[in-house]
Amino acid sequence: MNGNPKRLLFVHHTMTGGTRQMVEAALRGAATEPGVTVTSLRAAQATATDLLEADGYLFATPENLASMSGIMKDFFDRTYYDALGRLDGRPYAAMICAGSDGQGAARQLERIALGWRLQPIAPALVAITHAQTPAEIRRPKQIAAADLHRCEELGATLAAGIALGVF
Repeated sequence: MNGNPKRLLFVHHTMTGGTRQMVEAALRGAATEPGVTVTSLRAAQATATDLLEADGYLFATPENLASMSGIMKDFFDRTYYDALGRLDGRPYAAMICAGSDGQGAARQLERIALGWRLQPIAPALVAITHAQTPAEIRRPKQIAAADLHRCEELGATLAAGIALGVF
């Protein structure tokens, strides 16, 4: 590794806390890698400049109505064209907090990443909460320990790969 620290950007949105827990676990994992600086931003605050200054990304969103959250989509809408053609080949990972399957949000993220020519380091990590009723969907989420462990491993893998130049 050269003397310049690598930069990892986490962009996320949460409404009921599930995605926040996933991001916090991934941050714990990424923090184990010296030489990598991690910045975690809410989607509403993240900009194209933040993307351009990073060497890799973790995008995390709840799945709402079989799609990524509107605020996460807004982030991509605001930054997409300013970053287009300028992120080619950079690694990314995605995490989805879903009530049932998370595949709609995962597909959306994958299509956007493909347009930016980002390289996935793993399939989207989906934590399923089984929230199916209006009351369950609105309640604060508690992510299972096994899912949080997977999130932590994903953060560590992404940071290590960036630090070592594997990705």
